[in-house]
Amino acid sequence: MNKKRIEIFTAGCYLCEHAVQHVKEQACPNCEITVYDLNKKCETKECETKAEEYGIETVPAVAINGELADCCRNRGINFDTLKNAGLGK
Repeated sequence: MNKKRIEIFTAGCYLCEHAVQHVKEQACPNCEITVYDLNKKCETKECETKAEEYGIETVPAVAINGELADCCRNRGINFDTLKNAGLGK
């Protein structure tokens, strides 16, 4: 039986930890879960490299079998939106 690879990217904060716990609770028995705390970094730089490869802009984020989940895409900070909201004024 092939294991399903679940990668969770976090910053170690309360919201991230809540997401990690929820993913773990929902995971199936053949799911292999890896948690990357980007705040702590990895000795091998694997977590940073993977986050960049997946295009992760915000955390928590989840990749399943090597692909970033749709709900975790395109959610980074948009500086034009922030300026329009009053940043720098």
